Amino acid sequence: MTTLFVSDLHLDPERPEITALFGRFLDGEARGADALYILGDLFEAWVGDDDPSDAGAFVADRLRALVEAGVPVSFIRGNRDFLLGQAYAARCGMALLDDPTVVDLYGTPTLLLHGDLLCTDDTAYQQFRAQTRDPQWQAQFLAQPLAARLAFAAQARAASQARYGELAAQGMAETIGDVAPATVQAFFERHGVRRMIHGHTHRPAIHDEGHGRTRIVLGDWYEQGSVLRVTPDGCMLAALTPA
Repeated sequence: MTTLFVSDLHLDPERPEITALFGRFLDGEARGADALYILGDLFEAWVGDDDPSDAGAFVADRLRALVEAGVPVSFIRGNRDFLLGQAYAARCGMALLDDPTVVDLYGTPTLLLHGDLLCTDDTAYQQFRAQTRDPQWQAQFLAQPLAARLAFAAQARAASQARYGELAAQGMAETIGDVAPATVQAFFERHGVRRMIHGHTHRPAIHDEGHGRTRIVLGDWYEQGSVLRVTPDGCMLAALTPA
């Protein structure tokens, strides 16, 4: 009895070995799981369900095969793939969950979220997040030609990398880019749970947040894979090495 969690794969044509690693994970270990949860940033960028990318087609085929093998797959959108919609989810056979969502894991209510909602010290990002989650903004964006949307995504990635470089030069990247402790406690209290699982920060760890509360952070897949295995007896973070 094991439920699997991954996030922050950032699948991209420039790193085909990571896409292949994810495919082996779906065809292998995931086949024996009770369920698979993907907590956002599955793709480096997602500009609409009409994107004909090879990675998108590959993942849809593998996830559909996993679901048809009897393993349910659920997805929470991340900051890189917040435009992933019902059409692509249907191709994959996966369920889209709200961010955040509470699920029962072997008797333990657990809060699942991508994680960017916890980074409230980054006020500029939170303003951008609020704008891009607005249904009217999304409708206007998705109405643009695919080429224009891809260009926007490339510009947004470049701007994000430049801003991170500025924060790093100022010695602020570690604090601004991580969760705000007060916000973490507020989420625990608001949802009435003692366990939280999220990604986004790329800082895999299992944290004791006090008061019997545990916060588990998933790792990214830039250099290797990262998976959280949850059983009735506990949780374990593990790395997956590319072939």
